[in-house]
Amino acid sequence: MRARSFPPRKMDSLEIKGGAPLHGEVEISGAKNAVLPILAATLLTREPCVIRRVPDLADVKTMCQILESLGAKTKIEGDTVTVRAEKVQDFVDYELVRKMRGSLCVLGPLLARLKKATVSMPGGCLIGTRPVDLHRKAMESLGAKVKIEKGYIIAKARKLVGGEMFLGGRAGPTVLGTANAMMAATLAEGITVIEHAACEPEVVDLGKFLNSIGAQIQGLGSPTLTITGVKELGGAEHEVIPDRIEAATYAIAGVATKGEVTIKGARPDHMKAVIEKLRECGVKVEQSKGKLTFKRGRDLKSVHITTLPHPGFPTDVQAQMMAFMTQTPGISIITERIFESRFTHVQELERLGAEISIEGPSAIVHGVQNLSGAELMASDLRASAALVIAGMVAKGTTRINRIYHLDRGYERMDAKLKKLGGKVRRVK
Repeated sequence: MRARSFPPRKMDSLEIKGGAPLHGEVEISGAKNAVLPILAATLLTREPCVIRRVPDLADVKTMCQILESLGAKTKIEGDTVTVRAEKVQDFVDYELVRKMRGSLCVLGPLLARLKKATVSMPGGCLIGTRPVDLHRKAMESLGAKVKIEKGYIIAKARKLVGGEMFLGGRAGPTVLGTANAMMAATLAEGITVIEHAACEPEVVDLGKFLNSIGAQIQGLGSPTLTITGVKELGGAEHEVIPDRIEAATYAIAGVATKGEVTIKGARPDHMKAVIEKLRECGVKVEQSKGKLTFKRGRDLKSVHITTLPHPGFPTDVQAQMMAFMTQTPGISIITERIFESRFTHVQELERLGAEISIEGPSAIVHGVQNLSGAELMASDLRASAALVIAGMVAKGTTRINRIYHLDRGYERMDAKLKKLGGKVRRVK
């Protein structure tokens, strides 16, 4: 797969006829936020790496294009991606990186392998400022000199040497920054200690992949990571964890539409905060081997939610929960502590008839129960999912434009919703 040209983005829309309860079973795909740094990590070794349970997403294709542009060879067969990076270069062009912020995670492995990296400042969803200062701090803690020039991050080092670094930011630990630091430290001389590291399941999954190719990382899942550098890394096979955000999205869609949805393949231990809040709302959650079933109880209740780093309530589920909160009686308060601009969906929800007011970092949601279909504009990945949920609840027809955002993070969402009984169709 060697893609060098970039055709105009297709502006597909999603047309939804609301009022149909979702029923049935949905299979959860591999986690987008895990697979992107894992694919980037294949740059650390000359040996082939086989990654399984890879979701068919626009962001995954973009990452494969980035790897190809750097000189790696990638092969996609179903949900399996094989990468062999025998020879790689150190320059990543803006035209690729601008499509998603996750592309920044090639910085660490390139610097570790080549001792130099030039990576364009990233793009992605418009959900607030996401500075690169902690990424820069991490690379400098390992002995690199880093500067930002003409829109590019330029990092160089004679050699990388282990050290101590603190990665706590204004809104908590940096997930992508932790990933970059881990990857860079695997080939650094000596021992690296990362304090206030991100504890997200996706970071743990990256660490497990790195250990499988020969890295020595201890403390995965804790705020302190200890990495003993090695001289070289090899190849391995790895299966990506299920996508907890996708699982939460379908669970919420099911109960919002007064249906009953069984999630197959999700990890309940990755979803504790979401499950707890849904139960607090009056949702019944049943667990059997490999499956989670979500259905509405007799009476729903309003809840208060604050987004926090893992194991707190994930910011990536905030918008979907807000759509659901329009259906609960009383007042719910949703406070966003991770990204300051992650309420872009509010205006669109109001077009459907939602009553939501913004006060600083909080959204006050008045349950209205009745929404009516309208034409909407998607602004980012998770906002798009919230609009889909609201559209499925609303009476009449809702049309959501710019759904390429959805294609970045949800594998065949329209097909999965149809299988559950949703009246959804993609419109060119």
